Amino acid sequence: MADTPNSHHQRVAEIQQALREMPGLDGWLFYDFRGSDPLAYRVLLLDPTKHVTRRWFYWVPAQGQPVKLTHKIEPHVLDELPGESVQYMSWQSLGACLSRILAKAKQAAMQYSPMNFIPYVSRVDAGTIEQIRGHGVEVVTSADLVQRFEAVWTEGQLTSHRDAAAKLRRIVDEAFRHVGESVAGRKDLTEYGLQQFILSRFKEHGLVTSSASIVAVNEHSADPHYGPASTGSAVIAEHQLVLIDLWAKRPEPGSVYADITWTGYVGRAVPIKQNEVFQAVREARDAALEFVKTRVASGDFPRGWEVDEVSRNVIRNAGYGDKFLHRTGHSIGEEVHGNGANIDNLETQDKRRLLPRTCFSLEPGIYLPGQFGIRSELDVYLADREAIVYGLPLQTDIVPILQ
Repeated sequence: MADTPNSHHQRVAEIQQALREMPGLDGWLFYDFRGSDPLAYRVLLLDPTKHVTRRWFYWVPAQGQPVKLTHKIEPHVLDELPGESVQYMSWQSLGACLSRILAKAKQAAMQYSPMNFIPYVSRVDAGTIEQIRGHGVEVVTSADLVQRFEAVWTEGQLTSHRDAAAKLRRIVDEAFRHVGESVAGRKDLTEYGLQQFILSRFKEHGLVTSSASIVAVNEHSADPHYGPASTGSAVIAEHQLVLIDLWAKRPEPGSVYADITWTGYVGRAVPIKQNEVFQAVREARDAALEFVKTRVASGDFPRGWEVDEVSRNVIRNAGYGDKFLHRTGHSIGEEVHGNGANIDNLETQDKRRLLPRTCFSLEPGIYLPGQFGIRSELDVYLADREAIVYGLPLQTDIVPILQ
């Protein structure tokens, strides 16, 4: 959406419509101090690079006129937004202004999460929460509201994801082919070298990324966030497991990410143990996907933690429950780790319901320290009654890199 006066008015109207759909919620109170809440800037379509040194509040009631509360030395920091403008100077006047603005409110949403269950939206400090409660207002989490404005995709964003997913899928094949050719030709190829090859393919395919891909062999693959160094990374050779995790998007503003993980084995016959672990991971991935597809087809969109449990139970039943070290998946948007519902009942209990026109990863993993790790990742886009995976075909077995 363009950053214009009309877009700000439209965004506030959309926020008020969303508030009216949430019974009992009187409004959404935005707050920031020196960039403490980047979500406020994103949701309100504000420039995050603007020089702001004092606290500001923006009250968007479900009904009626919004109110901008700014310091007298920075009265113009919210000029783009519609509503009444109020200034404070002293801490006493700040309290008095908040008391007047919130006089009719009983319940307000803020970027807060009870018990910090969803840290991604927990941006308002405890003292400010106490201050608002002191005015007789019950503060509730804005997590579902944030998801509605941060995680729901436009048709253009869906198109960008489909393109990125298809290109990443091709790059996986190119990367494994590069490994095979290098090993067969007895050319030294390190984890870092393969990572740089993947980055070069991003450039060739017109993609950009926030950070370099994960490339890990053997025991390094048992570290979920391993990153090869420019010097000293392992040489890729025969009889090694190779895990690659790659994420990228198109460079145009508003484009969204695709994010996938594949594993290959440098040899013709994949070891029995690695095959066994891969099949457990694949079954966990596919069970979660089928669960989501069934629920969405019925119009009953599941919550993030429910999907995690489906996947995690498969791995528990396979005897590797304590080797699955992370959540099953994460929201995907303009950032590779987005601000929508995560597939998580481990690191947090994400009770947010998955929404239509949002996307998330499914990436269960089993990690055996000192041996190897297996992760298989795909992305799921939710239409109104369908869960769709782009970047096909999916991985069904560890790829034998040398034919």
